Amino acid sequence: MEFERILIRYGELSTKGKNRKQFVAKLATNVKQAMKDMPEIKVHGERDRMQLYLNGANHEKVTERLKPIFGIQSFSPVVKTELDVAAVNEAAYALVREHHKENGTFKVAARRSFRDFPLDSNELNQEVGAYVLRKIEDLTVNVKQPDLKLNVEVRSDGVFLSCATILGAGGLPVSSSGRAMLMLSGGIDSPVAGYLAMKRGVEVEAVHFHSPPYTSEQAKQKAIDLARKIAKYSGQIQMHVVPFTEIQETIKKQVPESYIMTVTRRMMLRITDALRRKRNGLAIVNGESLGQVASQTLESMLAINAVTTTPIIRPVVSMDKNEIIKLAQEIDTFELSIQPFEDCCTIFTPTAPKTKPKLEKVVHYESFVDFDALIEKALNGIETFPVEVAEKAEVKDEFADLF
Repeated sequence: MEFERILIRYGELSTKGKNRKQFVAKLATNVKQAMKDMPEIKVHGERDRMQLYLNGANHEKVTERLKPIFGIQSFSPVVKTELDVAAVNEAAYALVREHHKENGTFKVAARRSFRDFPLDSNELNQEVGAYVLRKIEDLTVNVKQPDLKLNVEVRSDGVFLSCATILGAGGLPVSSSGRAMLMLSGGIDSPVAGYLAMKRGVEVEAVHFHSPPYTSEQAKQKAIDLARKIAKYSGQIQMHVVPFTEIQETIKKQVPESYIMTVTRRMMLRITDALRRKRNGLAIVNGESLGQVASQTLESMLAINAVTTTPIIRPVVSMDKNEIIKLAQEIDTFELSIQPFEDCCTIFTPTAPKTKPKLEKVVHYESFVDFDALIEKALNGIETFPVEVAEKAEVKDEFADLF
């Protein structure tokens, strides 16, 4: 069946009052970004809903791209007919026939905003319902809990029918809440944290620390692939790969073993914060889960956080590992995360790390090294590049093999 448009419902955006216009505009921008290779599609954001005019575009392809876009509560493919009762009946029958289950139930929900149409809402409910019942013998009416609801809307420019309601990703449009730097390791937790921050409207830029030869190119590529997985929720993510070898080697030489982990995390946070300022970010996002490892006790967090006053967002802080794994599986990052390539967080791991480090001791140990110069050098060596949605990246790689 050929659909004329897709109707998008906002959900949470409907509660935004005077700020709703800005949220809707951001959602429209994100939808356009997702459809940028289909210029025939036109996006029109209204106060209470959004219309995507397909103009011949494949509605199934469009549907798949809409599903991960935050800010969309649900959406429906829509058929348009002329302002003619017979045409409405035929379109209604075709829609219900395509979607109904054997011995299923349905109801018609008509709304007439164009008063010159010959039937009012109740009359249209009865007319369309009776026509469909005559054509589909195993169908019955259930107005309270139907298996299928047929929406019919009469407007001045035509009659619009839909009966499939597809759930969207919910949340808020990405970047409507500002930008933050995501500390993206190769583990399970940080991609999930990035996903959850994006769901609340945060535009994330990924920061990955790379320490060759201790960390491999495979470990770096794994982080890039993880960024690609969550890029589908925003269309694209900026990736920053930080050269961290010299800093880690210096920490290993100069800092007592039990404090290596604490100082390492502090240097990572300092670099991320400096990059945040450069990129006009408002916060830092990480995958810390309270008590999961030695660096994620409250005492460790206190000592590590002392290097910045920037807000640190920890979306998975209160989740246990099983909850995080479940969500990682849902967003398709889990299998990548468990690939056995070491990252900066796992090399030089002390045998007995401090779980309750003293801030004054950390500061004392750091005072013997010019970390400011090392951090500046690392910042100057950062590799920055865009990471696109996984599907698009795979298409590019496929063509690259031909040359």
